[in-house]
Amino acid sequence: MAEHRSMQRAALLDAARSLLSEGGTEALTFPALAERTGLARSSVYEYFRSRAAVVEELCEVDFPVWAAEVEAATAAAEGPEAKVEAYVRRQLTLVGDRRHRAVVAISASELDAGAREKIRAAHGALVAMIVDVLGEIGHAEPRLAAMMLQGVVDAAVRRIELGVEEPGVVADAAVRMALRGVLGG
Repeated sequence: MAEHRSMQRAALLDAARSLLSEGGTEALTFPALAERTGLARSSVYEYFRSRAAVVEELCEVDFPVWAAEVEAATAAAEGPEAKVEAYVRRQLTLVGDRRHRAVVAISASELDAGAREKIRAAHGALVAMIVDVLGEIGHAEPRLAAMMLQGVVDAAVRRIELGVEEPGVVADAAVRMALRGVLGG
């Protein structure tokens, strides 16, 4: 029974990712989740109390995976400059991932305070992984520099999502800006 519930929950989360990715916030409804998974609408409420709860769980499940991918790419790079570049590029590569598009589709204003706090904490963990690298480069305020670096990444994410320029062009520009900023040139 527990295994069945776990599989149903995973199916609901996968359906939620698809709905958010395909149609944004408006597409994530409990009737749509029920239709995608073959469950009765009332059954969806047994798993989640609200759309915000679905998104909160998506963040809890998916964000550690993204963070691990960014951390692995950063750790594999040789030297502080290459680590900064890997940190930026890996995050921008993840923009095309369905998991990322799904969570971005929900605006923070629709989430309860607990969900917003979990998202902030998850983003804080991303920033924390680059602080030591920026300290190695010689920043007097590596935490502040990391927050600013993440601002460049976040702006690049929004630009990629707009679809005006090719993602590679945006990534190259973000890397150049990031490296100039963290290297002081």
